[in-house]
Amino acid sequence: MAYDVIVLGSGPGGYPAAIRASQLGFSVAIIEKESLGGICLNWGCIPTKALLKSAQVFEYMKHSKDYGIISGDVQADFGGVIKRSRGVADKMSKGVQFLMKKNKIDVVMGYGKIKAKGQVEVTAADGTKKIIEGKYIIIATGGRSRELPTLKQDGKKVIGYREAMVLPQQPKSMIIVGSGAIGVEFGYFYSSLGTKVTIVEFMPRVVPVEDEDISKELEKQLKKQGIDIMTSASVESVDTGGAGVKALVKKQDGSTVTLEADIVLSAVGVVANIENIGLEETGVKTDKGRITTDKYFQTNVPGIFAIGDCTPNQALAHKASKEGINAAEYIGYLEKKFHHQPEPIDYGNVPGCTYCSPEIASVGMTEKAAKEAGYEIKVGKFPFMASGKASASGATEGFVKVIYDAKYGEFLGCHMIGNNVTEMIAEAVTARRLETTAHEILNAIHPHPTMSEGLKEATAAAYGEAIDI
Repeated sequence: MAYDVIVLGSGPGGYPAAIRASQLGFSVAIIEKESLGGICLNWGCIPTKALLKSAQVFEYMKHSKDYGIISGDVQADFGGVIKRSRGVADKMSKGVQFLMKKNKIDVVMGYGKIKAKGQVEVTAADGTKKIIEGKYIIIATGGRSRELPTLKQDGKKVIGYREAMVLPQQPKSMIIVGSGAIGVEFGYFYSSLGTKVTIVEFMPRVVPVEDEDISKELEKQLKKQGIDIMTSASVESVDTGGAGVKALVKKQDGSTVTLEADIVLSAVGVVANIENIGLEETGVKTDKGRITTDKYFQTNVPGIFAIGDCTPNQALAHKASKEGINAAEYIGYLEKKFHHQPEPIDYGNVPGCTYCSPEIASVGMTEKAAKEAGYEIKVGKFPFMASGKASASGATEGFVKVIYDAKYGEFLGCHMIGNNVTEMIAEAVTARRLETTAHEILNAIHPHPTMSEGLKEATAAAYGEAIDI
């Protein structure tokens, strides 16, 4: 059968692209080699949040006395925690199956490879092959755990994020290499359940893409939780010959130290899945391991689009979803089924969220970036220690930091660390999208008592008008 649109990959970029294309009246097929929902839904965003929720509940129960609640001996059932996480992922994957049926999208299970313009060869699990045809192809093949030459993953003692979610038993000790979102989230999870965790970070500070104040606060909180942190350090080699793992770590001064643990988790980022999908045969251009596209996600080959982690910019699920929708709408525009070209994505206004405890959420420029861009800035911070809601919740760690252009009041950046701040960042994203200034934030009445008051109070602090600090 020939389709209007074929989507290669059913992750958070692929399945929204397929649904939007179907909504616009196209016949759509989606090809998936493993499980609907892709890595994010099955092995990334969703199941990790389930693990982190279990860790948070365990933390609450261990400290229930702080809330006036007396409980007995609380223990973590590691197997039960893992089982719950897998159950959440399976339920969400079934939800994507339902959405495919609802939107009349044909699901083709197997490994897809573009053979020629408008043709994709699908190899099923049993090895049988078939060709499906489509006028347009959207590549949404995502990414996988990046491997370092000095840190080859064997899936047992040196693992990636997938293995970290389904370990048969809880390790007594773990070395985590990399302190981005994956590293610090797993660091918090395993540490909270009693694993001795050491984080090794090559850059001078943890969560290095964040504002420096956020990095300092997170490092302080992680250390308070008992996590050892080594920054400006690199793993030079690992020895898996014994019962556990020995990692040779080189420090900033050039000296080395050998760390021992049950397991090493490599969390040094993701690499795009662009091998063996037919790019070379069809002449699709790549650069630095990613597929190059224009602002409408067209590759250099007419009719072939690419979105998500296999393309440049942030490797984030919500960014991939928006790219998928925009790609489908641009195809709709080309075929006169959508009335205008979709508005190109502003990659400077894509929020980032990290779900360790305390959480991190940010959007826009860091203070350093704003200064380097030549802005004269006003910076305000509101500590959650001064928040009535945070105090009542027993979660006073962290703060909200805002950065405004001093001349016009332009909202340049917002950076948060604290309890549930990932639920608060959308206000800043929307405000920046609407070109909101500090004046509008100050005059928008925020509900009390809420954590969201922190954004208004930080803005007030930037302008010398803070009430509660």
